[in-house]
Amino acid sequence: MSASSNWAAKPSKSRRVTYRNEAVKACKRLGRAIWKSWSGYHRRSLVETKMNCFKRLGEKVMSRTFERQVVELNIRASILNRFTELGTPQTVALA
Repeated sequence: MSASSNWAAKPSKSRRVTYRNEAVKACKRLGRAIWKSWSGYHRRSLVETKMNCFKRLGEKVMSRTFERQVVELNIRASILNRFTELGTPQTVALA
């Protein structure tokens, strides 16, 4: 379980997970909110979510030629951008 998803994360005794252990220590030392900002966790999480959405539109590229593959992937990206635009609330400042 990663440090980012578990408040009670404890360092592992295994030597293979030193990166995770350092992240757990930094999270405890800095506090969760500061650690997320410092480590770029939020941006990474957003990218992982967007890539998951992108894969849901199809894991394989159906076109055979490179030019058509580029067009196909651009269409998928446009669809995702439109979905994101539709799901983003429009905020207006009130006086």
